Amino acid sequence: MVDKEGFRPNVGIMISDGLGKLFWAKRIGQDAWQFPQGGINPGEKPETALYRELYEEVGLESADVEVIASTRGWLRYRLPANMQRKHSKPLCVGQKQKWFMLKLLSEESKVCLTRCSKPEFDSWKWVNYWYPVNQVIEFKRGVYRRALKELSPMQCEMERKSRF
Repeated sequence: MVDKEGFRPNVGIMISDGLGKLFWAKRIGQDAWQFPQGGINPGEKPETALYRELYEEVGLESADVEVIASTRGWLRYRLPANMQRKHSKPLCVGQKQKWFMLKLLSEESKVCLTRCSKPEFDSWKWVNYWYPVNQVIEFKRGVYRRALKELSPMQCEMERKSRF
């Protein structure tokens, strides 16, 4: 499903440990790291897509996390021209994403990157909150910066509560 401007709806998922670290995953067979993300199916609500993608990519269920916040609107990025599928109709020029900040409630041992038949990640680690901005592939950096900035007050509040 691509909108009239050529953007495919998608959810972005930040999983926090509640202490200032975020879940950072390595794409299978590559040296490319990112937050979990995935497309929203036709007729699917972003929250439903969030839990589906969370299970498919990370192996976590709704009971394993708490939704702390989400971005107010859609954040967009354009794909580089060489990554656009020119023969797709309609042409997808990029993604529009609704970002969610989650807090991991379960033990991290519940993370399973092989829940689905085509895993997207083969490794993960906890990283400092702002680390992903300069590490993700360049064309996603603006969206990551905006999402992290918008959701940072909630991350700070989580950290503050964890100290007491």
